[in-house]
Amino acid sequence: MTGGVADWGIRTSQVSGLENQIMTQVAALEPLGHRKVGEIAASLAGATAVFRRFRIDFCCHGDVLLDEAAKARGIDPRTIEAALQELDGAPPSDLPSDTAGLIDHILERYHETHRRQLPELIQLSRRVEQVHAGKPGVPAGLAEILQHALGELEVHMRKEELMIFPAMRRTDVTRLLDGPTAMLREDHSDQGAMLEQITAMTDDFTVPEGACATWQALYAGAAEFKQDLVEHIHIENNILFPRFESSAIPA
Repeated sequence: MTGGVADWGIRTSQVSGLENQIMTQVAALEPLGHRKVGEIAASLAGATAVFRRFRIDFCCHGDVLLDEAAKARGIDPRTIEAALQELDGAPPSDLPSDTAGLIDHILERYHETHRRQLPELIQLSRRVEQVHAGKPGVPAGLAEILQHALGELEVHMRKEELMIFPAMRRTDVTRLLDGPTAMLREDHSDQGAMLEQITAMTDDFTVPEGACATWQALYAGAAEFKQDLVEHIHIENNILFPRFESSAIPA
């Protein structure tokens, strides 16, 4: 990495918190089917669980309208809308509302967690691939994918920790970080593709009958890693990043 955040064309703008609040309220008046899934996930408590149930990608493809996302999955949009409407009165998200607190939450809940998860999963995968080589359902190549993911994710998180997050913490002005967040969103898309590959390789984390304890631990841990990374990407793409992107700022 060369250069600092200023090299990426960051500009500043005085943006009223009231304007953002008004825009959020206006968006909430739109029919659910005409709203982006990422915006719904960010603003409606419990929506992420509904989207996971219907396998709607609200993190890496959060910019897709709910109607379009449902049809792509072969689901009647009204079915998902009904499930979302049942969430009225659900407890609010416990995520910190201020930017500094949200960043701290991401660092503690996700960055530290991923750094613990992946090395253990790599070891478990190598053992399963070696001990059960040639058996039906063995996820051959999973350890290599996880090893690559560890390297890529570490680079991604370090960019955030050393450059992007410090810029976001400066609260004297609102900094628009369109270039850096676009780069991070591309990383997130790659991470989403990696998760899809792991999900397919493990048959949606379904262990074969009679699988050993190591195999079971591998799939349970991999499923947890997927859920954590999906939540991590969602918080950044749909909640944190829009605070610093011109596309989310009222004209």
